[in-house]
Amino acid sequence: MSFLQLSGVEKTYPDGTRAVRGINLSVEQGEFIVLLGPSGCGKTTTLRMIAGLELATAGSISIGGRDVTLLRPSQRDVGMVFQFYALYPHLSVRQNIEFPLRSSGMAGAEVESRVQAVVRQMGLEPLLRSFPRQLSGGDQQKVSLARAMVRSPAVYLMDEPLGTLDSDQKIKLREFIRARQLDLQVTTIYVTHDQEEAMSLADRIVVMEGGLIQQVGTPAEVYDRPSNLFVAKFVGSPGMNFVKGTLSHEQGRSVFTSQSGATRIAVRGQHAAGPVTLGIRSEHVHLDAQGAVSGRVATDEYLGGYRNLHADSELGRIVLRSDAGAAHAAGAELRFQLDPEHIVIFREAGGGAA
Repeated sequence: MSFLQLSGVEKTYPDGTRAVRGINLSVEQGEFIVLLGPSGCGKTTTLRMIAGLELATAGSISIGGRDVTLLRPSQRDVGMVFQFYALYPHLSVRQNIEFPLRSSGMAGAEVESRVQAVVRQMGLEPLLRSFPRQLSGGDQQKVSLARAMVRSPAVYLMDEPLGTLDSDQKIKLREFIRARQLDLQVTTIYVTHDQEEAMSLADRIVVMEGGLIQQVGTPAEVYDRPSNLFVAKFVGSPGMNFVKGTLSHEQGRSVFTSQSGATRIAVRGQHAAGPVTLGIRSEHVHLDAQGAVSGRVATDEYLGGYRNLHADSELGRIVLRSDAGAAHAAGAELRFQLDPEHIVIFREAGGGAA
């Protein structure tokens, strides 16, 4: 049995809002799981039900083989960090970080050793004598994170813990969170809408929308082989390009034909014939003077290491990645080709991957 198990978990509020619509999720001990999705998709509600801050309307939750569905948060052995930090205002930074250890009856020497390790790794030494009211929002969030991670609970639960930090702090604390989690092998559930955080931290990503799980997989699986059109569009910046058309079988091959009929591409694998949507990432659309598809540049986004060209073509609006050193004026003609090795085919009915 998995270390953390959600079975048919639902949450319906008194006003009838169904925030979570019956999800199943199995998490192994020591896994780092990221719940990713847009606002209102149910990811924070799911985290709060695992924490015990919300009671599930239906289904069950178990941690370490123990049913915790109806237990109070204090009985679940979880370490929590939420987007809105909750520090004890009358305690100093050091006392806030020490609090969960001293409350558990841990010996003073062990408390000091753990606090020093976390404080050093997070660069909090200059703040130890300060009180929360004297700290910036970012520093308060760092102290809240330190207070949770000084413990070794059964599960870490984190809801947008880096949301108030600037980009440099985010990168450093992402490294700290992952390194400490790997060191302690504490099962972690982490909520974010930031795809970069999800990709860099997760062993597996759980993509949610409309209170349902849309896909569970490694970062590479979710990015390269999305299970449906929603995942393909939501994951990635930009999301996948989509082209409508039909699939036919010709001489043992599956051939995609765009709606206009102007573009025909042989695709990998065997797929059922009929209406489909072709999906392809921008980095797999290549500028090529001999390419089969023509278009005109609508916008040219310079992003440092590369450019995203938004082109109007016979396939519709297509985003392709190009060399950073080559600017393209609006209206410039170009030709490109789609890499058949990286095409994903989605069924027209239901939008699932074919």
